[in-house]
Amino acid sequence: MATYQTTYPTAIPNGYAGMIANGETSNRISRTVEDATAIGFGVPVWRGAGDHGVTITPAAGKLMGITIANYAAPPVQATGVQADSYPQYSTAGILTRGVIWVNAAVAVADGDQAYATAAGAITNVSSGNTILPGWFFDDTSSGAGLVRLAYRA
Repeated sequence: MATYQTTYPTAIPNGYAGMIANGETSNRISRTVEDATAIGFGVPVWRGAGDHGVTITPAAGKLMGITIANYAAPPVQATGVQADSYPQYSTAGILTRGVIWVNAAVAVADGDQAYATAAGAITNVSSGNTILPGWFFDDTSSGAGLVRLAYRA
């Protein structure tokens, strides 16, 4: 009989990028992905050019929220888009309020204000980046990695 797994990690991950972190009150919406490049899970998205559209390109004052993971969406064979992203013209789930797991690009501290780089990475560095109004880190990390991001108002 085939062996599927022979080693196990000492600590199971708490979550994954785009996973809703807990049962706190939250708000979720959906929008159509305008970008030709797929948008990953657990990243900020901004109001797009068309009605009901979103893009990963930061724009001050136009934040829609953070993309929610949807593992029910299969990869798109024709384009090779991975299953952990929303391809162009698909409907993305977006968290506008609540707590969600994201990948921080740098070390962060609990309570730090969140910002997005031009590439869409989430950081606590304000210089040259776009603020994510109302979104604050809910964990402390010693380097880049998985943390919770919260909007509580």
